[in-house]
Amino acid sequence: MSYTFTLAPEALETELKKLILETSGKADEIDLADFADDAVLFGDGSPVGLDSLDALQIAVALQQYFQVRLQGDRMVRKHMTTVRDLAAFVRSEHGA
Repeated sequence: MSYTFTLAPEALETELKKLILETSGKADEIDLADFADDAVLFGDGSPVGLDSLDALQIAVALQQYFQVRLQGDRMVRKHMTTVRDLAAFVRSEHGA
């Protein structure tokens, strides 16, 4: 799958949600419209329920499609909490 690289408000969040759902194999389980930008991505209260393997795969996909690197567990925990947090990180890495 390819993703549209954009930093535009809402558009980036939508592309990141698509990337997260496709990369984690949950695209058939979760409707994009039901995936809120501020939904927690990990843990029991998460509608997506990502795990550490998902985080690794998403980090690789982020580097490939959005040219950003999340290095180490601290960066993942800090920037991959919600889609909104992840979008803010991508924008900051690209100077927006």
